[in-house]
Amino acid sequence: MNEWLTAAAGPAVLVTVARVEGSAPRATGTKMLVTAGTQLDTIGGGHLELRAVDIAREMIATGEATVRYERFPLGPSLGQCCGGVVWLAFEFVGFELAGVLEALRARRRQDSWRVTAIDGAPACALFDGDGTLLAGSASAPVDKGTAGQMTAAAGRRWLIDPVLAPRANVLLFGAGHVGAAIVRALAELPCSVTWVDERDDMFPAGVPANVTVEVTDTPETLVALAPPEATYLVMTHSHTLDQRLCEAILARERVGWFGLIGSKTNRAQFEHRMTARGIDPARIATMVCPIGLPGINDKAPPVIAASVAAQLLIMWQAQAAAVT
Repeated sequence: MNEWLTAAAGPAVLVTVARVEGSAPRATGTKMLVTAGTQLDTIGGGHLELRAVDIAREMIATGEATVRYERFPLGPSLGQCCGGVVWLAFEFVGFELAGVLEALRARRRQDSWRVTAIDGAPACALFDGDGTLLAGSASAPVDKGTAGQMTAAAGRRWLIDPVLAPRANVLLFGAGHVGAAIVRALAELPCSVTWVDERDDMFPAGVPANVTVEVTDTPETLVALAPPEATYLVMTHSHTLDQRLCEAILARERVGWFGLIGSKTNRAQFEHRMTARGIDPARIATMVCPIGLPGINDKAPPVIAASVAAQLLIMWQAQAAAVT
């Protein structure tokens, strides 16, 4: 996720989908980073991307530091049938932009607003949600607008580029084979994952950039601290611990989604025990168990992980659509 934030060795150009009208391969705010020999992320492929890579590499070869802001109709001239129009911003990663990208790398789980001048000398800045300057030019305007919006200041045009943290927050309890497979499946998806287990030696030496490891003997405390509408996945090594976590999750307000690994028989056992402890049956009914898409019955960890990842994507998109 967000490979364009990866530090590049040598000169690079950041390509941003600055504006879109009509149908286009990717949305406003999509980015890719181009170097002389590599490309990180994609703005949608096809001839648009090939042309963008060519322009970026021309800028690298000539040392062009001026920001380019170019319009691309997605029709016969580019050999694409989308029919819309895309505006791309090309920024050479000079000193100021490099500092902004470094600040963004440290803020993957926090919202940021970047503004960049699209005319005149290169200038860009990064602000947090309170309008505090985090990196870049102090003369840049503070404007928390929407992606692709333009603002004017000091006789220049500035592109507003929100870089928002993923709205999906996953708490995954259990570092066994299935938990590890799910972490790998979620690595490139738009979510932040807190991976929890009491056994430090169960975690791999390295985890994806969107994952934070928590080693704790009291995982219920992380349930209490989770943001509203979080996604919970419970699959620990202990049925007793699973039940404690289930009860803690069902006691919370504003749970986005809650899944427990297990069969229909396991679900019946958990329902019986939690009902006996006085938990509202209506709350228990919100628990998803078994997890994964119906019709996928293979129990191999990678298959379970792919099924659960698809299930979560469907749910997250439905939640986002309901908000908008």
